[in-house]
Amino acid sequence: MQFRNFKMVGYVVYGRGSFNQLDEIIAPHRKAGAPMVFLLDHYFQGKPLESRIPLRGNDVLLYADVTYEPKTTQVDRIASELKEAYGTVSGIIGIGGGSTMDLAKAVSLMMGNTGSSADYQGWDLVKQPGVYKVGIPTLSGTGAEVSRTTVLTGPTRKLGMNSDFTPFDQIVLDPELTKDAPKNQRFYTGMDCYIHCIESLEGTYLNEFSKSYGEKALQLCREVFLEEPHWTDECDDKLMMASYAGGMSIAYSQVGVAHAVSYGLSYLLGTKHGIGNCIVFDQLEEFYPAGVAEFKRMVAKDGYEIPKGICANLTDEQFDKMIDVSLGMKPLWENALGKNWEAQMTRSRLRALYEKL
Repeated sequence: MQFRNFKMVGYVVYGRGSFNQLDEIIAPHRKAGAPMVFLLDHYFQGKPLESRIPLRGNDVLLYADVTYEPKTTQVDRIASELKEAYGTVSGIIGIGGGSTMDLAKAVSLMMGNTGSSADYQGWDLVKQPGVYKVGIPTLSGTGAEVSRTTVLTGPTRKLGMNSDFTPFDQIVLDPELTKDAPKNQRFYTGMDCYIHCIESLEGTYLNEFSKSYGEKALQLCREVFLEEPHWTDECDDKLMMASYAGGMSIAYSQVGVAHAVSYGLSYLLGTKHGIGNCIVFDQLEEFYPAGVAEFKRMVAKDGYEIPKGICANLTDEQFDKMIDVSLGMKPLWENALGKNWEAQMTRSRLRALYEKL
């Protein structure tokens, strides 16, 4: 049996107010003349968090436009501009939701690798380390803070740069940073965590390592979304740890049907990751009956309505593109359905699933 030699995040600091330690955390990694680059979710432009960023010397503050999920062209442009202006940088620090953290990981990798980030979309294609990178989530749920992937939409596919060089060197988990996020965004991102826990715990890749993290994350999600009033400090604390544990669970196993299908939606329609997973998961009773039933209770408790009919007017060509993107996520399908997944998930079956969305 081949065991995975799992690359984890180097350092983790957790706790309310821990963001205030960022200056001293990154200080040993500063190199003379090479700036630290802070990628800040554009949502925080002009808001109090921006003024708390410890800019020093020739440090660079960039606003990450995450209106749409990160594209390879966006990654390449930022990396190219930084190389041209500074040669190299001391590090990349991503402050925001999953898209901002993915963007930071990708830019870091491209500071140490040649060509386009599209060349590295796949598994273990990255051959050189990037520069020092730090992830600071301001939303809880994606698990991007601990994952070995950075999800990117490229010219032909939506696929991550999955490699041992991708995980952050340092993460700062400060639940205080999530308190002002829009309520619907917090919900959909939290549901991303719940969904990938269900996919991990019911997948064929499941093992005791991923199971232990997945079960804890699932328990915390249930406490937050079924048992407790929103949004209290305690809820924020629990959901941030659920995100971390859920990310650890899928890092040593995989996600499943909801994520594989939602990648197609995102590529074609630009559907945001959290809500895309919810749209798909809402229709997956045949794969995850108990999980979908519980998910619907969480949605009802919070008073949300999951969008329907988003694929109603698509052409055959558009359905084919989504199907191509989705079927390209081979490890996800194998985790969900086993080694013979291709015999089970035919193009016609997947087309019928997309037509329900």
